[in-house]
Amino acid sequence: MEELDVDPPVTLIPGVDSNRRRLGFDWGPGELLLCETWFSSIGKGSMGAGCPFLYLVRKDEDIYSPILRKLFNESHGIFVALQRSEEELSGKSQKNQLVLVSKNYRSVIRACMEEMHQVAVSKVSARDPALSIQYSSQVSILSAMELIWNLCEILFIEVAAAGSLLLHLLDWVQLHVCQVDSKAQEVLSADSPSKHDLYWDVVTGYVLQGRMDEARQMLTKEVEATPTARSMCRILDDLMKKMPIFNPGGTQTLTEFELKWQHWHEECERYLQDGTFASNSNLESICKILLGDENTLLEKKDLLTTWYHLMVSRLLYAHPTVKPTDLHFYAQSSLDLFLGSDSAPEPLDSILMAAFEFDIHQIIKEFSITSSNWWFVAHLTDLLDHCQLLQSHNLYFGSNMREFLLLEYASGLFSHHSLWQLGVDYFDHCPELGRVYLELHMERIPLNTEKKALKVLRICEQRQMVEQVRSICKIMAMRAVRNNRLGSALSWSIRAKDAAFATLISDRFLKDYCERGVFSDLDLIDNLGAAMLLSDRLTFLGKYREFHRLYSDKRFSEAARLLLSLMTARIAPCSFWVTLLSDALPLLEHKQVIFSVEQTFELMRCLEDLNAMKSSTEGQSLHSRQALEDSHETSKVEMLRLALARNLARAIVKEGTMEI
Repeated sequence: MEELDVDPPVTLIPGVDSNRRRLGFDWGPGELLLCETWFSSIGKGSMGAGCPFLYLVRKDEDIYSPILRKLFNESHGIFVALQRSEEELSGKSQKNQLVLVSKNYRSVIRACMEEMHQVAVSKVSARDPALSIQYSSQVSILSAMELIWNLCEILFIEVAAAGSLLLHLLDWVQLHVCQVDSKAQEVLSADSPSKHDLYWDVVTGYVLQGRMDEARQMLTKEVEATPTARSMCRILDDLMKKMPIFNPGGTQTLTEFELKWQHWHEECERYLQDGTFASNSNLESICKILLGDENTLLEKKDLLTTWYHLMVSRLLYAHPTVKPTDLHFYAQSSLDLFLGSDSAPEPLDSILMAAFEFDIHQIIKEFSITSSNWWFVAHLTDLLDHCQLLQSHNLYFGSNMREFLLLEYASGLFSHHSLWQLGVDYFDHCPELGRVYLELHMERIPLNTEKKALKVLRICEQRQMVEQVRSICKIMAMRAVRNNRLGSALSWSIRAKDAAFATLISDRFLKDYCERGVFSDLDLIDNLGAAMLLSDRLTFLGKYREFHRLYSDKRFSEAARLLLSLMTARIAPCSFWVTLLSDALPLLEHKQVIFSVEQTFELMRCLEDLNAMKSSTEGQSLHSRQALEDSHETSKVEMLRLALARNLARAIVKEGTMEI
């Protein structure tokens, strides 16, 4: 256990006073264990009263959120399907499939985000401010995840070219900057929308996002305007209607689009220079936005809300055919313009900037630092690896970056009581170290119930993890023995192919039979089949039970032969020999002669060997000596002698008569 000088922020741990006590720590699988030490922080080396409290700090706390568990479960299915379909796809179909997979991931993120938001604003959260803050924080994180993933989808997976790139970025901004929609609902619900305080904010907001149809529809609400104002609205409506939009699937070339857009841009500028909108500042402001005037755009910072919205609006009205390689210049200048010199970029800004710079490694690095779990970076990296984009980035990690992140994510899943099953598939698709990690983590899974043990065992057997299978079976067999469940213990030992333990449990079965006179778990013993060959003692147990079945079926001759073979094979424990010979008594006393002369001599030899063991001091167990010294056992031996003598006489007469 190491010792840690705790800074004041660690006092966030409930009950910890870092000014009075220092903390010790130790790492566990996915967890950090903290405990108060004997050493006081007031004076180095001074001793204080001990504290019984331990504090558990989990590395992946998010896996314990019920809503986020849906994210992990749903994305697991997408991940596995992607790995299985990899070899079947190629060329354009592969790109389309990867885009579809990316959209599926984003839909899962959005579904969890919406559910989390509903919980955050629910009555339950309202009564618990701390819980509401926690859920709201999770909503922000999920929103950032989808924002970054969507941008990576555009830049790295769809690989949008000039012209279509801006269309994708517009969709991106419209999806993630939604304030204008809520304002529009408020305006439209008013009796006179055009007189609402937010009316022109809504019209301008639609224009800033390139949503010309909505902006034109909102302009029609200006019913009480003067004839001059209505004329200006019609001119602006016509400009917005004629704004060229590039169609990637059409016959128009990029050069033709640029020429058409330039003509439209000049028309907008002509109206502005003529002072057409001079008498209406709102319409004039919108016309300046159509011309891409930066000062006007910056005046609308409160409507843009983010620097990347500013960037997309600038591109839309000034550089609609921007190339992917030029994006980072506009991104950096938009960030500088929006934040100014007073504010520093947030972590989200740095991640988005890295995306615009096409720096995959920096995206993964930045998000790994800011995120509380590995879900995002693991799945995004896997998807980008399928796009053949990570080969040059593996140098940063010294090995496969995809595998490194998947291993970390799967390791976190294994610290949860049910999500560990998802982690198995992630390890399966890590070709270098996945098998090693899986073996280590499977050994650490607590086998709380037999159902869970069977589940773990099935996973290990499917992957031919021999040592883990043997270990699980031994653990469960020992637990069954401690609970006196001999049938279950024998079943686990057979599954483990543990001959020594099977022998031990077989002895327990035989001892239990001697004490009670009946076998427990007859179904298991009756259906041992080839498993009885695992050990001599287990073979004896199975064959001895077969003897009882033959006897109960009145197949006395077969029963006698089997009983004699069990005696002469010497696979029965010495303590059980008296029992075997006693089982021969009814057959010896039967009205028909069951044992032949030769068989009777064999039984006599076995009885003499038993007597020899009684008198010998070498090789006999204490248990057998005590049994033979018992007066009851001694009388039983005498009865055997008498029965053997009678049977020998009867057998001689019978066999002699047959010869005559």
